[in-house]
Amino acid sequence: MKMFNIPNLITACNMLCGVFAIILAFAGRIDIAPYFIFLAAILDFFDGFAARMLKQQGELGKQLDSLADMISFGLAPGLIMLVVLISQTQFDILESTFQHRDYLPASWDSYSILQLVSASVSQWKSSLFELKGVNWLPFAALIIPFFSLFRLAKFNIDTRQSESFIGLPTPANTIFFMAFPLLLSQYGGTIGWEHDLIMWLIQPVVLIPIIVIMSLLLVSELPLFALKFKHFKWKGNGTRYVFLISCGILISTLLIWSIPIIVLLYLLLSFIQHILRKNRTHEIQS
Repeated sequence: MKMFNIPNLITACNMLCGVFAIILAFAGRIDIAPYFIFLAAILDFFDGFAARMLKQQGELGKQLDSLADMISFGLAPGLIMLVVLISQTQFDILESTFQHRDYLPASWDSYSILQLVSASVSQWKSSLFELKGVNWLPFAALIIPFFSLFRLAKFNIDTRQSESFIGLPTPANTIFFMAFPLLLSQYGGTIGWEHDLIMWLIQPVVLIPIIVIMSLLLVSELPLFALKFKHFKWKGNGTRYVFLISCGILISTLLIWSIPIIVLLYLLLSFIQHILRKNRTHEIQS
């Protein structure tokens, strides 16, 4: 059994991307950390593609893939969102400071915002070390890796998921949450609707229920389509083409805001497809 083949090395790089994302997030660089997650998602696609092309599929690769995914799409998003929740209090202070102004001082550029995130994390770690005045709410973000663990284990033994998914895939869940740090780093120190919306979204009363709902979808029995084409005709691929075209339109118009919308669209189209197939099956049986 060849351990260090090309597909397995790609999988290992996927894992390293997740590790880099965690390190960067705790250094306050929430503007860069998500891009390592996006790179991990690309590598996660290509390791399977390479394994099929090179005919190097095997049990070792399957296990390595799950271990790498647990880091990049389980632990990393959980810890990145933990940093977002830690920083939320300081952003609230910043927001109240400039609540009635239509401008920000030049000192509050994007670099200053990232320094604020880093300082928030350092302060939180100090309180955790001393066990004094600890804000325990950020630990709610660990719900993500908790359910991701069960999702990945379930996927490995579920024979129904060879051509489609049952439950939200961990990469899709992770990509959804990566919009939060990107939007926070870009609009956290600005004035406007983008700032107001992201500030509302990172409030614990809003963000924690979102984390819980998305995490439960990981282990749900909701059938979801996969972007696997057996052929390129419209028939049989209509949902996939509608999704891909919509993604192109959303990304070109909404940029970062398109990320969570695309994941929600994926869930919606999958649900619609499931209902249509269920009704069609019922009609045939009738």
